[in-house]
Amino acid sequence: MDYLGIDLSCAMGSLRNGEFPAKDCLLPLISKLLGYFVVAGSMTVKLPQIMKIVDNKSVKGLSVVAFELEVVGYTISLAYCLYKKLPFSAFGELAFLLIQALILVGCIYYFSRPLSVATWVRSLLYFALAPTVLADLEELHKQKHWTT
Repeated sequence: MDYLGIDLSCAMGSLRNGEFPAKDCLLPLISKLLGYFVVAGSMTVKLPQIMKIVDNKSVKGLSVVAFELEVVGYTISLAYCLYKKLPFSAFGELAFLLIQALILVGCIYYFSRPLSVATWVRSLLYFALAPTVLADLEELHKQKHWTT
């Protein structure tokens, strides 16, 4: 019995026999469940900030560069996790945090008009390089498996 990469057969078998699941069966199960709870919780982390910006129609006092760096950091972390082929429960929160950070940067750009040339250049570089880096990591991963 496998749901979302969680093997429940070990725990269910023990519980059916009226026994408490063994540690080597229970710890991976708890780890996966906690991972998915973190992913679920990360879906709304930045929503209050996004809503406040949209409601006030202002980004006064927010640093554009700080939020752009946050997007770059999430992108690098997500790329590493994808490269290492980690399970979604181990990195899923990064995907949702990246999406929300991109929305935040979009809100900052929208309410900070007119944008400087440097801001346009940074955003174009990100959207040009991020997919390329992810594709290069995937290619590197394939080459690594061919040589070993």
